[in-house]
Amino acid sequence: MQKPILLLFVLILASCSTKHQVDLIVTNAKVYTVNNAFETATAFAVKNGKFVDVGNTEAIISKYIASKTMDAEGKTIVPGFIDAHCHFLGLGFNQQAVNLVGTTSFDEVVQRVVDFQKEHNLKFIKGRGWDQNDWDEKVFPSKKQLDALFPDTPIYLTRIDGHAILCNQAALNLGNVTVHSKIDGGEVVIENGELTGVLVDNAESLVLNYWPKPTREDMANALIEAQKICFDNGLTTVDDAGLTIEAIEVIDSLQQAGDLNMRVYAMVSASKKNLDYYLNKGIIKTEKLNVRSFKFYADGALGSRGALLRKPYSDKPGHLGLAVTDLETFKVSAKAIANSEYQMNTHAIGDSANHAVLNVYKDVLKGKKNRRWRIEHAQVISPEDFNLFDDIIPSVQPTHATSDMYWAEDRLGNERIKGAYAYKDLLNKYGKIALGTDFPVEHVSPFYTFYAAVARQDLKGYPENGYQIENGLSREEALKGMTIWAAYSNFEEAEKGSIEAGKFADFIILDNNIMEVEASEIPNIKVIGTFIDGEKM
Repeated sequence: MQKPILLLFVLILASCSTKHQVDLIVTNAKVYTVNNAFETATAFAVKNGKFVDVGNTEAIISKYIASKTMDAEGKTIVPGFIDAHCHFLGLGFNQQAVNLVGTTSFDEVVQRVVDFQKEHNLKFIKGRGWDQNDWDEKVFPSKKQLDALFPDTPIYLTRIDGHAILCNQAALNLGNVTVHSKIDGGEVVIENGELTGVLVDNAESLVLNYWPKPTREDMANALIEAQKICFDNGLTTVDDAGLTIEAIEVIDSLQQAGDLNMRVYAMVSASKKNLDYYLNKGIIKTEKLNVRSFKFYADGALGSRGALLRKPYSDKPGHLGLAVTDLETFKVSAKAIANSEYQMNTHAIGDSANHAVLNVYKDVLKGKKNRRWRIEHAQVISPEDFNLFDDIIPSVQPTHATSDMYWAEDRLGNERIKGAYAYKDLLNKYGKIALGTDFPVEHVSPFYTFYAAVARQDLKGYPENGYQIENGLSREEALKGMTIWAAYSNFEEAEKGSIEAGKFADFIILDNNIMEVEASEIPNIKVIGTFIDGEKM
């Protein structure tokens, strides 16, 4: 009897010795791998921060032994979300400013400023998030109340989309702004021959150029605050749409020190200085940082009537919007970038802006393959221009559609609106679409993004059948847009965006199945755990 027992013991030892040592095994999960076949799995193994195998629980357990195992108890796991267009540093700075999101009147805006200053007693006050379209009086505000309450403290309050600010007189005085002040690509709003305090698009610089600049310590604190918010929402990569050289250096130093674990795809803010610096330096790539694109602005925003349209606004006859970047300057920059390895990503909202950008892209990219240049927002497209997206990536933010739907038709009219927020049409032309939030313009939650893309409804379930639902995405398309297609838009599909062997072990565990739950429950999904390199954040 002893020989069979001894033989069994030897076989068990042999079996154990043939198992491969890994760092982490996750079992009993519903894993959406988002690989080419969009396969599901129940388990995977991680070693040295990367997935080494993905399959069923029995197979993974039989092949690997780990220092740490996790039973997912049937929970849903998807690749870490990638926000293809956001303002990561801006989100952090917003935590240090007056939150004006959701205000229903200008009186409420003023009260929030008063309450904030009572608590903080700052020498300079900034805030963000007001939207006159949410007020009973849907008109730009005036500085009069702020002047009366804060005659000596400079204040600027940024509109929700970042394309207009309201300044009090003390702030306007910083830049000596008068009724005679002019600037290309911007507007100093005047009523009855007086300054209202509202500055649109490039006119913002008349004050902001004189505003105290944040220190490197301010930036570092903001980035750490933003990281926590993003990890709580399941984001593992953020595409920050507009960063300075100094901000990128702070991000890199924090990542190298291990204080910032968020992966950042950096779009460099377009300026001659920044273009010269990075085109000369070349692409910068680490496991956490990728600097290989420039962010340009073609026009302003639809909500502030800065989006550049081919025909006048339906609710403001004679007004076409604003060209934020001079077309000749844009062309020269595009040619320089086309002769480098860098990507060009351009904010274009109005149909005129999109038309111009698409045609410049086409001209300078002739004969150049796989450049993956992007149009950020691609919000209003002329019918004949959709075909030009055959090799240009549309990078869109689905919650813009459900935020803007209450007033967008007023701006565009009932015909032009048909080419707006047309995500399915754009997907059909390029074959992929990158999805983001544009936070802090919209909420950070990628579940709001997913819901808006699929259901085309706001959080109250309006409209019942979805806003222009013919341009809604399937759940598979939405998940790809937030993972593998977003990674592709960053030239990073070989290292992230799906749960496959050889890729970074970036994944999130959800409390509900995003692919199967009732659509109305999607915004309520919570992240149980966010993992980067197989480590819980």
